[in-house]
Amino acid sequence: MQSTDHRFLIAPDPSLARLTRAVTGIDQSGAEVALSVVEERPLTIFLNSQEIVTAMTIGDYPEYLAIGFLRNQGMLRDGDTITAVDYDEDLDVVVVRTDRQTSYEEKVKKKTRTSGCAVGTVFGDMMEGLEGLTLPVAEVRTSWLYSLAAEINTTPSLYLEAGAIHGTVLCQRDRPLVYMEDVGRHNAVDKIAGWMLREKVPAGDKILYTTGRLTSEMVIKTALMGIPVLASRSGFTAWGVEIARQVGLTCIGRMRGKRFTCLSGAERLVWDMDPGSVPEEDRKHRRKSAKG
Repeated sequence: MQSTDHRFLIAPDPSLARLTRAVTGIDQSGAEVALSVVEERPLTIFLNSQEIVTAMTIGDYPEYLAIGFLRNQGMLRDGDTITAVDYDEDLDVVVVRTDRQTSYEEKVKKKTRTSGCAVGTVFGDMMEGLEGLTLPVAEVRTSWLYSLAAEINTTPSLYLEAGAIHGTVLCQRDRPLVYMEDVGRHNAVDKIAGWMLREKVPAGDKILYTTGRLTSEMVIKTALMGIPVLASRSGFTAWGVEIARQVGLTCIGRMRGKRFTCLSGAERLVWDMDPGSVPEEDRKHRRKSAKG
């Protein structure tokens, strides 16, 4: 899907019928209401002949999600050549094929031993990838942050339309490039990673913006992607901040209107805009953020 918004290379399209469903219910007064709610569907990812994981997703950009997931878990390595990416919409399956023979039986077994939850295994593997990691030096102008927040928060999206979803945006300076959404913030980040890998996009001059919390997982994935700056509307976790400081990631949260807080990498910030000249955020976006 190509973006219909000239400001983005890829932007959300909340009008796509398969992404949401109309559901009726009642409100606090007993009156009937109709809501647009986000669809979830399973997507099974294969690497060559091995089944790796089944993820719940909204179903857009499955190829980018599969490639990004495998890359962020270290299953696709630097130098690997992707020979094909096959998506079967009827089966909800993506097969990523490489010229290198792959086998991750131990990793899949470890995932099974944790009662089907891959979080512990995935987290440990990703932490190992941070050893010796050095992120590139990159300045961050506060004018870029204000411009990005204003533009992203007013872009038509499922986040504004239906809530219950996370958005992640790859940005360069004050321009948002690729805006991905999904029910899990990790999926949205993986889609970005997949697009960057597929399109051979450098990471050292980019900013990653998310609507979700700045957790350890978000910090680790951003660092492993080689992106030096991570920003969010939401808050931080202590472990996320600790890891960001360890790897030299600039971590900026609570970006609302003229306000933001930087808890890691503040030496990259360049204050080139007076916060007093920035308008307060529109109330409808604050309300949607609280609901989403």
